[in-house]
Amino acid sequence: MTSAAPIPLSVLDLSPIPEGGTARQALRTTVDLAVAAEAWGYKRYWLAEHHFAAVAGASPTTLVGLVAANTSTIRVGSAAVLIGFSTPVGAVEAFATVDALHPGRLDLGLGRSVQRRAETTAPTPPRAPRPPREDRVVDGLLIPAPFPIPKELLGSPSIAASTESLVFPGAQIPDFDEAVDTVLSLLDGTYAVAPPSSGTPVPLRSWQAAEADVDVWVLGSSSGQSARVAGERGLPFVAAYHIVPSGALDAVEAYRAAFRPSERLSEPYVIVSADVVVADDDETARELAAGFGNWVYDIRTGRGAQPYPRTAQPLSDDQLAVVSDRTRTQIVGSPDTVVEGLQTLARALGADEIVVTSITHDERDRFRSYELLAKAWGLPA
Repeated sequence: MTSAAPIPLSVLDLSPIPEGGTARQALRTTVDLAVAAEAWGYKRYWLAEHHFAAVAGASPTTLVGLVAANTSTIRVGSAAVLIGFSTPVGAVEAFATVDALHPGRLDLGLGRSVQRRAETTAPTPPRAPRPPREDRVVDGLLIPAPFPIPKELLGSPSIAASTESLVFPGAQIPDFDEAVDTVLSLLDGTYAVAPPSSGTPVPLRSWQAAEADVDVWVLGSSSGQSARVAGERGLPFVAAYHIVPSGALDAVEAYRAAFRPSERLSEPYVIVSADVVVADDDETARELAAGFGNWVYDIRTGRGAQPYPRTAQPLSDDQLAVVSDRTRTQIVGSPDTVVEGLQTLARALGADEIVVTSITHDERDRFRSYELLAKAWGLPA
């Protein structure tokens, strides 16, 4: 069996709810899978944040505490806390509280998906069409053309309603630069706020945060603000190849170009994410991954993630066009096949680490996917 380059491998868990399953079962599976991932040698176990969807990970700060309490060595974190649905102070103090009991193991990942969602769904004036971008292959890795945004996503009532329900009426989502600066100042003890009554900054000490040993990460899927913020502040960066594979290379290049050494990091550190399904042979893995396109299509047309299907329904050509960038970049197959695909991903994007997410209908197949990959990658079980 193939032996991979010795870079760390980590897990991103969305706590997916399968067709016929429940959120309670999905959350129990998350904790059990974290315990297993620690035993198999994965470096980190990260939890996602999604709301009003058939993935049970709506509160990464809560799940981080539960997973940390049931494990002992694996790092635990968020991928990501969405700034806009949580205040920077709330996120930092929640993580610092968990760190007080499980010190030195927490990763506070930050994302600006709330702003990106608003930008995607807001009405926009007509503009000249952009020249089409084509698929590229970079050092053996497919960088697909951007997917065509479906008309159902633009101005989606479902997305607008869910966003409205998660923020206070009239609340202003903070600029991501400012939000990250607030997080960092809370952790290094320099946080201050100027009240409207005086305008003079007042130092505020978070006692939990001042004692916390929490690493801060920024997650991004393009060459935009997230990559720049991470680079300029000398923070580690996660490029979301598993969400927007067309933008991952640009994101990494923008991050490296913007990077400035900091007390936290002397040189760039890049994690790249990937969707994988591993089975004993390629054919079995393809069967287990057959429902992936249907699942992604619901997400990209504004319905949100639906229960992961037991059997796949055929997609039309128009539907396939919406998800083909994801289905073609999902790394599916035997352990050797997936290891080779991940090695290509790491080489092409210069990854220092890879975080994988694996979704199947049956949790036993999902556990088996992570276990087979850990052994083939050569993780220190």
